[in-house]
Amino acid sequence: MIKNKELLYHLVALFTVSVWGTTYVASKVLITNGLSPAQIFTLRFIIAYSLMLAMFHKKLLADNIRDELLFAALGITGGSMYFLTENTALGVSTATNVSLIVCSCPLVASILISIIYKSEHFKRMQILGSLIALAGMATVVLNGHFVLHLSPIGDALAFGACLCWAFYSVLMKKVSNRYSSAFITRKTFFYGLVTILPYYIVKPDFPSLQLLMRQDVLANLLFLGCVASMLCYLLWTWCINKLGVVKASNWIYFNPITTIIFAWIVLGEEITVYFISGAALILVGMYIADRKA
Repeated sequence: MIKNKELLYHLVALFTVSVWGTTYVASKVLITNGLSPAQIFTLRFIIAYSLMLAMFHKKLLADNIRDELLFAALGITGGSMYFLTENTALGVSTATNVSLIVCSCPLVASILISIIYKSEHFKRMQILGSLIALAGMATVVLNGHFVLHLSPIGDALAFGACLCWAFYSVLMKKVSNRYSSAFITRKTFFYGLVTILPYYIVKPDFPSLQLLMRQDVLANLLFLGCVASMLCYLLWTWCINKLGVVKASNWIYFNPITTIIFAWIVLGEEITVYFISGAALILVGMYIADRKA
């Protein structure tokens, strides 16, 4: 029974990461229609927060000021700052560099947890598995074309996004046992929106209602807001609570795989031997990292 439950948690984590792997296509459609990355983030979080508030509104505040500040930090690291640094990095550095750096966040999160929580030291199998999965992720992303393009500013922003998500995972560990997944998710959306507001003081621009009502724009915004944000953040919080930060975060290595599979189905892009080899390495690495020894 316990093994069946853990399998369910892993499947939910896989589903969540798979959905996140398709968001690049939806975001690209919206950017093509004239929306900026910051506007896309704001709109998807407005949709997600509105839905969460409508369904889960009995408890509005945390139990104390300290926890309220923790939720504010979750909104920054898992919301506004993460998306701003990642999307800005994509405009400065190469997509390959950003993918490689951002998708290494499971390893960074594991290191942070081992430093902050002295009781959770890195085990040899976890280190080995993480490194194998990281090598597999790099194989998938590079796809046989190893060309190093250094972009100090862009790569630093990408690493900033990586650190944001790693800290988000660590902070999640602090609250996941004391608050419900729905409450945590709703507070994350709220503070993500609050902390993005200063951006609009610098760039006071927002898309017109006519643009937002276009069929393709509205459809992709609803997908990002309802599914990729509301549902997936809720499921991810639940998975972290059930699996732990390290086990759940390792599924992020799977993100490039789902992106390429989706591009293969929708755009007809080629599946190469590098993709198959990298995917195999990711799965082997995750299996090894999941072992207790």
